[in-house]
Amino acid sequence: MWEVVIGLEIHAQLATKSKIFSGASTAYGAEPNTQACAVDLGLPGVLPVLNEEVVRMAAKFGLAINAKVAPRSVFARKNYFYPDLPKGYQISQYELPIVESGQLKIEVDNQEKTIGITRAHLEEDAGKSLHFHGLTGIDLNRAGTPLLEIVSEPDMRSAKEAVAYMKKIHSLVRYLDICDGNMQEGSFRCDANVSIRRKGQAEFGTRTELKNLNSFRFVERAINIEIERQIDVLESGGSVIQETRLYDADKNETRAMRSKEEANDYRYFPDPDLLPLVIEPEFLEQIKQDLPELPDDKKQRFMQEYGLSLYDASILTSNRELADYFEDTVKLSRSEAKLCANWIIGELSSLLNKNNLDISESKVTASQLANMLRRITDNTISGKIAKQVFEALWNGERDVDSIIEKHGWKQVTDTGAIEKLIDEVIAKNPKQLEAYRNGKEKLFGFFVGQVMKLSKGKANPKQVNELLKKKIS
Repeated sequence: MWEVVIGLEIHAQLATKSKIFSGASTAYGAEPNTQACAVDLGLPGVLPVLNEEVVRMAAKFGLAINAKVAPRSVFARKNYFYPDLPKGYQISQYELPIVESGQLKIEVDNQEKTIGITRAHLEEDAGKSLHFHGLTGIDLNRAGTPLLEIVSEPDMRSAKEAVAYMKKIHSLVRYLDICDGNMQEGSFRCDANVSIRRKGQAEFGTRTELKNLNSFRFVERAINIEIERQIDVLESGGSVIQETRLYDADKNETRAMRSKEEANDYRYFPDPDLLPLVIEPEFLEQIKQDLPELPDDKKQRFMQEYGLSLYDASILTSNRELADYFEDTVKLSRSEAKLCANWIIGELSSLLNKNNLDISESKVTASQLANMLRRITDNTISGKIAKQVFEALWNGERDVDSIIEKHGWKQVTDTGAIEKLIDEVIAKNPKQLEAYRNGKEKLFGFFVGQVMKLSKGKANPKQVNELLKKKIS
């Protein structure tokens, strides 16, 4: 009955050392107002000077999404009042942005979909209001921090698609090394424009903007709550009002913040202190030569070169550091790529998630994992024992062979020793043996389990299966 229409405006903080129009530092976590110079404070007589690295990063993003990187773009003044906006306007881009008409492919429920990207423009961030003891203070450290605002077409039709798109952009800016993607620190956040319309209706419904969402989970929850709210309003005979709303994670609700401004409310006009930005073809060509292997290309290569499934390749290439970790593990271990992928996607990812760590903070290095996988491949340890070795590595023990030696975890591969274990299990379980020989073949698993238990998990499972089959058939 209802169709959802969603567009996202993603703000990616560009990973420059200095601000977009001044030489002040962009480092996170400094004492309030210690990284704001005269330009950031908007003092009379100062002039902004454009940071060339900001232009390079924006152009890099444009090329990565197959967009048009404008040979000429213009900075404008966007006028509005906030206590933490010292100039009373924000320098941004409006009619002539640096990047236009790109696209990105996402996958949701095994279905591929192309999302259009209307534009990506450069702008400066505002400062921050700090509330304490009934008072409000202003911290202008963030004022002038370079942002790339990435505006999608209203092509998404569910919260799930919106999250998939946001994750894809997050992955891309990190691959390009233009944004650290740290959502807790506000380096990557988004505003979601949400509306609903009757299925089959051509015109869009009235949209609301959900402001400053800084986690994938909050984006999904906020959009779904807002969809329910708008349906309730329309089905009860009301009208959706165009407004900006905030998502309250504690109450899991959205609430009105202010009526939504239109472009003319901001009184945009070209900034008289900044010349038009002209990008020469040579500058663009150099950036094109320096582009890294992008996520989609890497995913295809992982499937072709390593024989991975689409699922495994998608997970491993979702993060540049994770992809590098996988390739290092394969190269160092000389093991099958599938075995490496299974351990990274399984045991390693599980512990990273449990401890809320990124792959760059892993307590097990690619070299250590590779050494452990070599010991599985050469039958020194079984897969079951390997889990205990991995746990020891995670808990701070450094050398795989020392761990195996110390705990006596070396796998039993001696045929005679395994046969003795099998004989002992058979002797203890005559009824089960008779039942197996009378056709209860499922009992084979019982015998394998008993042998492994008797060997304390050290017997080589493949040999146990082969020798047991001969003994009891």
